[in-house]
Amino acid sequence: MSLDALHDLTLTGPNLLVETAPEVLAAYATDQGPVLAYIEPLAVVWPTSVADVQLVLRWASATGTAVVPRGAGTGVSGGAHATGGCIILCLDRMNRILEINAQDEVAVVEPGMINADLNAAAAAHGLMYAPDPASYLTSTIGGNVATNAGGLRCAKYGVTRDSVLALDVVLADGTLISTGRRTFKGVAGYDLTSLFTGSEGTLGIIVGITVRLRYLPVEIRTIAAFFPDFPTAAAGVLAVGAARVQPAIMELLDGATLTALDEAHGSDLRARGDALLLIQTDGFGAGAEADVVRSVLSELGGTVSTEGAAEAERLVELRRHSRGDAVPDQLRVGEDVAVPRSALVRYVAELERMARQYRVNLKVVAHAGDGNLHPTFWVQAADNGGRERLDAALDESIAVALTMGGTITGEHGVGQFKLHWLPQEQRAEVLELQRRVKAVFDPAGILNPGKAIPGDPH
Repeated sequence: MSLDALHDLTLTGPNLLVETAPEVLAAYATDQGPVLAYIEPLAVVWPTSVADVQLVLRWASATGTAVVPRGAGTGVSGGAHATGGCIILCLDRMNRILEINAQDEVAVVEPGMINADLNAAAAAHGLMYAPDPASYLTSTIGGNVATNAGGLRCAKYGVTRDSVLALDVVLADGTLISTGRRTFKGVAGYDLTSLFTGSEGTLGIIVGITVRLRYLPVEIRTIAAFFPDFPTAAAGVLAVGAARVQPAIMELLDGATLTALDEAHGSDLRARGDALLLIQTDGFGAGAEADVVRSVLSELGGTVSTEGAAEAERLVELRRHSRGDAVPDQLRVGEDVAVPRSALVRYVAELERMARQYRVNLKVVAHAGDGNLHPTFWVQAADNGGRERLDAALDESIAVALTMGGTITGEHGVGQFKLHWLPQEQRAEVLELQRRVKAVFDPAGILNPGKAIPGDPH
């Protein structure tokens, strides 16, 4: 494979940028996921048009070069880690809004469009793009689609797949295809749009996205309910559901998380309780729904308040930062398992039991409205044997979630890091079928190899 030929592509696509400087390669070799084996890419390539992407894919197909697509690099499962002999195809310069149609309630964007920027543009029309991952200020819509990202509002509005109507995709050989439609309904042919959503760049490179927009709520109410313990707060999730209220946001934070937020941001959350259930209702019925939520949670023993606008916004933003940054003197492992909501209280109790059994620290945040938990285990870096106990606790947390009918990943994707757990969730026949689907779209296996599904065991 000749990098000179790759550089020569810039003559055909003059806005195509190719970088091979060591500092650039190092900066783009990984995303924010755990690094199992550090590999440096051969080059980082920035397209600015669909034609650029097609040029690169035709070259990669002809030379057998692996292509790892990347947006903002905010993924936490290693889905954008470099693999052997690959180039990184960074799509963050394809970042335009191509259309907002307020009457049709749709937007068409390029993959590098920042989630928050689309929301700001939609708000001018009284609309919003509902999926809002914690990284919404920096993550790209293309990356959100690639991992089928969730977010805080997913309790009511669903995950990314529920807002994607159509996609433009460049296949491994450079062919451009379009899937889906502009209408909210449509069942013509196989649902390739849903297939590409969550495929982590293993089937094609997403270059255009048509999304459904929702109405910007006319009213929002935020309820903070503090409880003396985490299992009772988790029980509050089921109690609200039993009252048949559908919050837009339903987030659960344990005491260790509240302490960490207080230390990082100067808040006083832990002084208010050992667990927080943060609920937001929206729309014309927000006030009536909030009244029901307050009553239900008060009956469970929660200390309940309806927050003013400024305090509510602060609480929601604190939740977005609740997983925290890396701490130099700590070893941490975390996941994003999901369990049925009926199993939420039992699973939380099991996590606390694991922390005691393996002598590790635990903190948990959760998109409680849909049973998606983010448990984090940690020990001090100087703890002898701490890494082994962390890994054992993490493995058991996955196994227990699966026994409860859960999944190894609710919203972060399989990436590279979770591949070894996937056979525990999916049978061999299902894995083989997915390999065959991959082979249809990418027969040479050049698109993000080693991610999302296990390779051919033969």
